[in-house]
Amino acid sequence: MQRFKWFNEPAARFKWLKKMGKVENFEDLVIYQKARVLAVHVYEITREGEFKYDTRFVQQIRAAVGSISDNIAEGFERQGNKEFKNFLYIAKGSCGEVRSQIQRALDVGFISKETYIQLYDEAKALSVAIANFIKSIKDSDYKGSKYS
Repeated sequence: MQRFKWFNEPAARFKWLKKMGKVENFEDLVIYQKARVLAVHVYEITREGEFKYDTRFVQQIRAAVGSISDNIAEGFERQGNKEFKNFLYIAKGSCGEVRSQIQRALDVGFISKETYIQLYDEAKALSVAIANFIKSIKDSDYKGSKYS
């Protein structure tokens, strides 16, 4: 059974994680922080075993997981909720792409069932968090700082 060190490490490893308070930068967003953690985990599994030799697959899953945080950041920086929502939808789509790719990694034997379950659950939880954040933006009357 394959085990990766990060599944058992304390949360202290990610000391940069912040509690959601006043959001002034995209780095303050919990969804952005969770996307960073998922990216670290994907990078770690793609450095192990047979996975690391499938360079095209490694590039594809790393691009997809990086797209999540990148789209959250880009959407936030546009300073308008309409554009931000669009970028959040793209980030959510990238979460789905990562889930598909970890399923494929399981199917071809690159990761164990245990690793798959842990990564899948993490990616699914992030997707739900992004969806909830989109809903909160839709329910808000605030249009964004560029309209202030």
